[in-house]
Formats: sequence, C-alpha cells, structure tokens
Amino acid sequence: MPEQGNDPGEGVAVTIKDVARQANVSVATVSRALNGHENVAKAVRERVLHVANQLRYSPHHAARSLSSRRTHTIGVVLPDLYGEFFSELMRGIDQVARERRLHLLVSSYHGNPEEQGEALRAMRGRVDGLLLMSPFVGGSEFLEQNLSPAMPVVLMNSDVPEDGKPSLRVDNYGGARAMMQHLLDAGHRRIAFIAGPEDNFDARERLRGYRDALAERLPDAKPWILPGDFDEASGHRAGGELLAADARPDAVFAANDMMALGCLFALTQAGVQVPRDIRIAGFDDIPLARYVHPSLTTMRVDIAELGGRALRLLLDTANAEPGQEGRPREDATPLVPQLMVRASTV
Repeated sequence: MPEQGNDPGEGVAVTIKDVARQANVSVATVSRALNGHENVAKAVRERVLHVANQLRYSPHHAARSLSSRRTHTIGVVLPDLYGEFFSELMRGIDQVARERRLHLLVSSYHGNPEEQGEALRAMRGRVDGLLLMSPFVGGSEFLEQNLSPAMPVVLMNSDVPEDGKPSLRVDNYGGARAMMQHLLDAGHRRIAFIAGPEDNFDARERLRGYRDALAERLPDAKPWILPGDFDEASGHRAGGELLAADARPDAVFAANDMMALGCLFALTQAGVQVPRDIRIAGFDDIPLARYVHPSLTTMRVDIAELGGRALRLLLDTANAEPGQEGRPREDATPLVPQLMVRASTV
C-alpha cells in the first residue's frame, strides 16, 4: 500500500514512489530516511529530504500505521490536568515528544479508579506506549485487565507493581525528611503537617517522611496531622483549623505547595504574620511559590524534567533489545528534591 501525500498547491497526490523515483533511490530507502533510521548515508538522507520538500510530500499517517503497525503517538494518563504541577509535567513530556517527532494523546480520570480503567482501555491500539501516573496501581493485575500485553508502560510516581514495570519517581520520603530537618534545626517543636489524599502515593510517602523525622528528632512529640486534598481549598480549611486550635503551631509543613498557599492565605486573612508568628513550607516548588508574599520555602522538584525523563525511559524500554528490558537505566533513578529556603520560614 503506497504512502501518499497531497500537494496543497495542485491537489495532486504525491506518493512515496514519486520521491524515490526523483531521488533515484528505492522506496525502502525513502521510508528509512524519512523515519530517521541511522542506516542511511547522510548525503542520501539529505537528497531524499530535499526531494520530499520540493514535491511537498507528506506521509499519509494512516497508511504508515498500517504498514509499520506504529502510530507514532504516546498516551499519557494522569489523575488530573488542572494545576501548575500537571502543566509543568506535560511541558516536559511535550518537549521530548516534539524532539522525537511524536504525538501525544492525553487523558485524565479525576482520581476515579473506574474512570482510570476506561482511560487506559481507550488507549488500546491508538498509542505505541503509555505514561501513567496513578495512586491506584498496586499490582500488575490492574494493568493486565486494562492494557494490551504488548503495551510498553512507564509509571510515574506510582506504587510499583509486583512484575517490576519500569517506573520513575520523586524521592518524596527523603524530601519530606529534608524539610523537617530544616524546620527542626531552626528550633521549631510544634510542627503541623497538612497531608494529601490518603490514596495518593506521593502523599503517603511525604507523610511517612514527616512522621519518621519527627519520631527520630522528637520521640516524645505527637504528630499534628490535618487532612488535605492537594488543592488550595483544603489548605485554606487546614489553616482555619490551626487558627481555632488552643495552641498554634510553630510551623506548618504542607504536603504540596497549593495547600501551603491556601494555608498562607487563611493565616494572613486572620492577621497572623508569616514567618514571624508561624512558619510555612510546601513541596514541589511550583512557579507561583516564589512570587507570593512571603515567598514560599519548599522542596523543589523539577517537574518538567520528571515528565521528560519518563518519556525518554518509555522510549528506551520500547526499543530495548530482547532480554534487556529490565536492565537498570540512568533515567530510572529517583529525582531528589532540593530544599529551597525562602522568606516564609526565615
């Protein structure tokens, strides 16, 4: 089945055979040159590209998919698309996709396990690989039920299933301990923690880091944990609870920046001065964190790099030689958050 493209100027269908004929090479050589294969001489590749541009040849993607069984599309399934975290994550994924001349098919499931399954099943046959961020992947059975067996998958910040699916994560536990170290070293003893959703892997790891650091440094101290949902509204509600407490905390550590900003707003509304009266810290270092007043102390996660590295890991996994799929890769090492000390805790 010949690949065809359209000449927008004349409405004449230009085929891959026309490019091969004018470039004086085989159809297979044209296909390899246009698809970026390395086994084409530089001079030949340049000639093929020049002829293709001259003829205004554009490969017919449906025909190319039928012949190669590849869609040149990557699926991305996320808990949500709202907020600066997911915006930065998609920016990193998109940058690598553009470099590799790939398309993206993006879906979200709003924290609903059933909708997540529907989103995964909708990717079948439409993508060459999948990036998945999910708190609901606790075992390989879930993926087997909702994805085709041959689908390459990389999990982002998810609990790794038993079959060892490739994954990339942030060292949330180590980051939370580092933030607690900063607050405890400053002499704070009553440190409240605004937790994230209970079923979220990131949130659980950050809570675990808070608990362990507190138990290690202040074994007699009781953890002060308030519920949160990773959004500004839940941070604002937590701030209201702290204001109503008999004794206020020295510092507040929120499991993400959005909740920290919501808490900051609640405290300043009530006339509490940050950092003089209460210190506040977050996690993620979203772009807004440095522009609020006072600027927010946080654990910096290079969110765009997380997305970019996840896609590179997926492409490496999909292109791995037989028997090499599980070998360690540099892109799979956890991202270590960096402490960013700003005015909200100084």
